[in-house]
Amino acid sequence: MTSYRLERTRPPRASLRAVFLLAAGLVAAAPATAQVPDSTRRKAVQDTVNAIKDTLKQEARQEVVATAHVIRWYEAAAAVGGIAATMALDQPIQRFAQNHRSKTSDDISKVFRQEGEPVYYVTVSLGVLAAGVVSGSADLQRAGGRMVAAVGVSGIIMGGSKMLVGRSRPNERVGAFKFHPFTSLRDSAGVQTRGSMPSGHTTAAFAVATSLADDIHNVPVEILLYTFAVGTAYSRINDNRHWFSDTVAGAILGVTSAKLVNGHWRIFGLKPPGFLLTPTGTATLSWSAPL
Repeated sequence: MTSYRLERTRPPRASLRAVFLLAAGLVAAAPATAQVPDSTRRKAVQDTVNAIKDTLKQEARQEVVATAHVIRWYEAAAAVGGIAATMALDQPIQRFAQNHRSKTSDDISKVFRQEGEPVYYVTVSLGVLAAGVVSGSADLQRAGGRMVAAVGVSGIIMGGSKMLVGRSRPNERVGAFKFHPFTSLRDSAGVQTRGSMPSGHTTAAFAVATSLADDIHNVPVEILLYTFAVGTAYSRINDNRHWFSDTVAGAILGVTSAKLVNGHWRIFGLKPPGFLLTPTGTATLSWSAPL
């Protein structure tokens, strides 16, 4: 039977500090409560333990932030430059995909497309959060909270970018280099045809995949998660809804949003809210399957 368990990662230094502070706090509290009723003595000891726990939580959160990778300006520039470079491949890839489009490719696309639909990322993110609330697991609650935040942050940036860039979709048949900033045009199905960059489906798929991969430390599961995210990008190209560079931009946005929310990356000195971090660092969901 497949099983999931939560693990807490704590540096040895923090463990020793915890033992020392706990022992010192209890010793200090004992004399002060020696001549008072048991209920008062227990309350004093509990207050001391809670104070020590709060201190350790704050130190652990600070350690997570301190060890985060700080995104440099040249890394951001490289990402933007990479997206721009892939635009040279947009029309060749679009022609190849449409010339080789078939019922099989459409069926495959239909499967992977679901990873970028609200029914998927809303259900998964809120499902993990709800599971944490029901089970009382603080780690699951934080993991779910990080996923909800990652999807939300990436969605806001994605929506703003679509409006700012105003890029025409492939099915508008005007080429890969038509941009109409701050304008909108919808097709007969009500889909915004000038909202091609970045791909919203790809953004959401990579935000969820990265959030889960950073909490589930298991290589096969991570490969599966990112395979489905890449499949989502493929589906948008196959369906003639996005250019190749749109999916690259969506993947970068989704990954970056998740990494910023879970504290692994930092930019402009920003750091995630403390409640999204576990008392001993970032939460990990360890997956194992008995042989």
